[in-house]
Amino acid sequence: MLTHGGSEPLLTGEGSEQGGRTDPATSENAGDNLRVAIETVRKTIESTPQDHPELPAWLGTLGVLLRDIFERSGGLSDITEAVQVNQKAVNLTPEGDPSLAARLNLLAASLQSRFEHTGQLPDLTESMVARERAINLTPETHQNAPALLSNVALGSKTRFDRTGHLPDIAEAISAQRKAISLSPDDHPGLSAMFNNLGLSLQSRFERTGGHEELLEAVSAMEKAVRLTAETQAALSIRICNLGNLLRARFTHTGNIGDISEAISLQQKAVNRSPEGHAALPYRLNELGVSLNARFERTGDLSDITAALSCLHKAVELTPEGHTDLPRRVMSLAGSLQSRFERFGDLAVLSESLSMMQNAVNLTPVDHPSLASRLNNLGTSFQLRFERAGDLSDITAAISSHRRAIHLTPLGHTRIPNVLNNLGHSLMCRYSRNGDVADLNEAIESYQKAISRTPTGNAILPTILDNLGNALHSRFESTGDLSDIAEAILAQQKAISVSLESDEALPSRLSNLGVSLRARFVRTGAVIDVTEAISVQQKAVDKTPDGHPALLIRLNNLGLSLQSRFERSSDPSDVADAILALQRAVDLAPEGHAGRSTFFNNLGLAFQSRFGLSGDVSDLSEAISAHHKAVDLTPNGHTGLPISLNNLGQSYCSRFERTGNLSDADEAILAHQKAVSAIPEGHATLATWLSSLASSLYTRYSATRSDDDFNASIAHLKLAATSKTGSPRVKLEAARHWAQYLYKHCNDPDHSAEILSAFNTAVQLVSVLAGLDQTVQRRYEQLQEVSDITLEAAAAACQLSREDMALEWLEQGRCLVWSQLTSLRTPLEELEIHDATLAKNVKAISQRLEDAGSSQALRTRMDMSLQEKILVENEARTHLDLAKEWEKVLATVRAIPEFESFLQPRPCSAIMQHLPSEGFVVVLNVHGKRCDAIALSASFEKPLHIPLPDFLPETAKKLAVNLTSELQSHGLRVREGASDRAAGPRKSRRTQQPFSITLRDIWNNMMTTILDSLKIQRVHKSSEGSLALPRVWWCPTGPLSFLPLHAAGTFAEGKSECLLDYVVSSYTPTVSSLTSRVKNSCPVDNGISGLFLTSQPNASGAPPISGTMTEVEMVYNLAKKSEIRVSKLEGDDLTVEICLEQMQSFSNVHLACHASQHTQDPLKSRFLFHRGSLELGQIARLNLRNADIAFLSACQTSAGEVKLSDEAVHLAAGMLAAGYRRVVASMWAISDEHTPKFATEFYQYVLSHRKESSGTGLEGSLAACALHHATQQLRNALDASEASILAWAPYVHFGY
Repeated sequence: MLTHGGSEPLLTGEGSEQGGRTDPATSENAGDNLRVAIETVRKTIESTPQDHPELPAWLGTLGVLLRDIFERSGGLSDITEAVQVNQKAVNLTPEGDPSLAARLNLLAASLQSRFEHTGQLPDLTESMVARERAINLTPETHQNAPALLSNVALGSKTRFDRTGHLPDIAEAISAQRKAISLSPDDHPGLSAMFNNLGLSLQSRFERTGGHEELLEAVSAMEKAVRLTAETQAALSIRICNLGNLLRARFTHTGNIGDISEAISLQQKAVNRSPEGHAALPYRLNELGVSLNARFERTGDLSDITAALSCLHKAVELTPEGHTDLPRRVMSLAGSLQSRFERFGDLAVLSESLSMMQNAVNLTPVDHPSLASRLNNLGTSFQLRFERAGDLSDITAAISSHRRAIHLTPLGHTRIPNVLNNLGHSLMCRYSRNGDVADLNEAIESYQKAISRTPTGNAILPTILDNLGNALHSRFESTGDLSDIAEAILAQQKAISVSLESDEALPSRLSNLGVSLRARFVRTGAVIDVTEAISVQQKAVDKTPDGHPALLIRLNNLGLSLQSRFERSSDPSDVADAILALQRAVDLAPEGHAGRSTFFNNLGLAFQSRFGLSGDVSDLSEAISAHHKAVDLTPNGHTGLPISLNNLGQSYCSRFERTGNLSDADEAILAHQKAVSAIPEGHATLATWLSSLASSLYTRYSATRSDDDFNASIAHLKLAATSKTGSPRVKLEAARHWAQYLYKHCNDPDHSAEILSAFNTAVQLVSVLAGLDQTVQRRYEQLQEVSDITLEAAAAACQLSREDMALEWLEQGRCLVWSQLTSLRTPLEELEIHDATLAKNVKAISQRLEDAGSSQALRTRMDMSLQEKILVENEARTHLDLAKEWEKVLATVRAIPEFESFLQPRPCSAIMQHLPSEGFVVVLNVHGKRCDAIALSASFEKPLHIPLPDFLPETAKKLAVNLTSELQSHGLRVREGASDRAAGPRKSRRTQQPFSITLRDIWNNMMTTILDSLKIQRVHKSSEGSLALPRVWWCPTGPLSFLPLHAAGTFAEGKSECLLDYVVSSYTPTVSSLTSRVKNSCPVDNGISGLFLTSQPNASGAPPISGTMTEVEMVYNLAKKSEIRVSKLEGDDLTVEICLEQMQSFSNVHLACHASQHTQDPLKSRFLFHRGSLELGQIARLNLRNADIAFLSACQTSAGEVKLSDEAVHLAAGMLAAGYRRVVASMWAISDEHTPKFATEFYQYVLSHRKESSGTGLEGSLAACALHHATQQLRNALDASEASILAWAPYVHFGY
């Protein structure tokens, strides 16, 4: 951004001995008459004796006439003679003469006029000395005092304009205000005083940025104009000055009305100035600057044409040596630069740059405008570098900007502009050489500029946008998500404070899209790339044909379309991408610095289309484009590794298609060059290493070269263990590292490295779905990587490392619930050691938990920009919290005895605090293996139980068949629907009978496990369920959807079922169970009790009247047993009241509809008459006294297929919220059986409770109670499919 400025000084002379003047000349067409008058006065002086008392007066008159003719013609000899005769008049006037003050004032005016022409500071100093003498000789009551004060002020202002010394402008304003206060309303010089006050206030505003001073300056100048008659010559000066102030206000606020009015006023001033008038060049210059300012905002071509015309003429009319010549040359150069930015003609930019260098060379080293001119010169060098790529230009730009900052006083309003331009030049050099020091300095410069820019200033959007671009670049280098979040936030703010008419708005929209796409590439959040395409399309639509930035905006749009195609495979996306990118390439002239980027991105789009079409010609186009990109990119350029990597990928793809080994060789060569061109620690290094490894492995697959295989493994290891880079890229590298070794080197010699590779992969799963993201986003990330942990565990079992299998299954499954649990870890031990640190851990964990479950952190396309800014603000805060959390964990772990605080636990620690009786059985299924890992308090180590007869394909098939069978019976409720009331209906389709599924599980899995654990069938016993051993099942993958607890063979009169052997429970992870055992404590007697609700008529769901009967039966039973109990039904219960009741009662019974939300599991909900109780709301509770949650609703433990190992169901949510045990259902339950079932459950619990329980209800026997109720229902029914489906859905989760 160029800095234009400066205002025409008020020509002094008001208060002469002839009685005072309000203008420098009596009229604007009096030149000839003035010459005649001068000659007449000269003759009079020549004939007047030296001691005549009237001689000083005639000398003063000649001095005034000579200054007037100088103001018209600019002749240096005239003003020099004026100074001489005025000095003689002063010398001839004795001290005490009443005319001395006026003659000193005229001398001062002549000296100042000569200073303004030559810039010689001694003239200004002498002028100010003369004015000080004049004012000291004049009492305040004298009629000339106001004019003399005003002229003293003008001298101080002039010196401030030259030296930048703030006390001078303060003195000027003070004197001008005093002059106005001493002047009556009809004082002939009052308009000039208001003019001068306005100019001084403007000067101080330009230095300090005080908005109130600018408003006062405009007001003062408007008064000056109103007080000036249309016939007065001074009107031209004042309307031009008012135009300058309105332009300054436009620059500050962006109000387009101000700049349009400024242009109108300045055009009027020019029209009033005849050819040859000394002020005409100045007025033309100011008009040109204003026209250029409006062009930069609106892009109206007529404005830039008119601006250049005015500015060319202003320079032509300014004589060599004039002090304003450098400024006018700079103004013309600035408009030429604006034209270049619009049309891209490099010759125009070079002409502009040459002019700016000339203007800088003409500017004295102590001139206050030197800093501004250096700033503009630097911007011009930077623009030429961006276009031509010559490093010497950007070096010169940075040097100019640094000098400008050094010469600009602290607090000057120009500082934000210069800091912004320095930042931009540093960014340009960083883009070429990749020096992170330049990048960090640029960001620091932008941040300083923003901190010194007042709200509402028109430059603020530009600086915010530039800061966003710089932060995006640092994100690309370091991979720090905080940087890209901050970048997006800054760019959104830039757009929010931009006017719709701002010509820079399309650029800001395009840049925001670039940052959004970058975050999509890192996180995979489709909303980001969709938003990127939306704003970039707007940017392109707002850019006229022929605009030099059009090709950049087309390129950015095309790249985002190509990126979305990689996720969506929508043919229209890649087709549109190629169209946009091809157009960008076609529009880029030879020598354009961006051509290499455009070719690279076009190649990517062709490569993507090949993946869709399989047309080898697309690959050939891609290779051709990438070759051009590489050829056009100089060594050392930050874009070179990108182009080389993409070229390698295209060659690799063609090799995979054609088998031509030369293509594989070319791919490897390109990837090797890319890796060697990237510095250590760069965020993309892991990506390039992975690409090289992939090409090497591809060639190995064809040649079986051990060297290629070993090199591939080595590079994958480096990528996976890189300290920087995308977690997704590193995870994929670790996965391939492990898979390739496991596939080709599955022997004892390589087992350690295989395990190391899988260990790296499992650890990266938790990084990929880290606490710096919302819960929803974590689930989205896990959908794509959920089976890595199971694959690792299967490999560990194969290698006889069931201990590691257990550790990995605990680390990599139910990740979100485990994270929530870690945030709620009891801190008693830490509090004993350091209470303050414990308090800090608790505070950060609570804020982090709240941030993770925030509903606001979900961007939607239909949000307003301000809403999106709010979302980005929250996201940025969330990232900062995650960093705080990591820092506080590091602090805790530095304390002896706390080294393992919230670290993944080894097998030995996992096996601590197992239930004192019973078994925990972890079931893993992946690839070609199915394994059980059994744990017991009596075991020294895990017991590995291979399940060779139960194949992974069997598990998947059984899960699919079960879902189909349930749907055919109307028992698998789809999202938004529920059918609790009806119960099982007769299947309308031919499916594998449910009993066959249970039989396969029994025969191929359960019998092996029971035999290994030496568990035998217990026939009828007086102790009932209490006589059976407990088993907690912890299934993985598709096993999570199978009713393991109901496995058995069923026939009339002859059946065998797992219910006859064990009391079954489920647990999402082993740690969630052992944590309950470890932290088990009695329920507070004041909270122990039961809250019940029935919601039979929820909106949008069928009625379930049986819930009323169910709740009434349980309520009466509890009352009869003198249990603390409460119930609220139907409309009496709101979501808020229910949440309160959950905190007031240890046990809760919810008889209602429920719904699973597949897209956002935390929106799975219980349906009430008055709203829905969502899982996310329950999960945010921390219920320390919670005991049993009986979820008498449909499929409350059904889970989600895409997240089979995350337990994203209502039962797990209740455990996470603090409930120790949960009764839930795997599919729809019926009104026919559930009331009786629930009554049997509570009857068992109540009949077995301790005498000391009082009015409380303790749930330690909940699993036995559920087993008892299930057996009762099973025994009451026959062995038909419908009967099995009626008793089998009920499950117990927890301790």
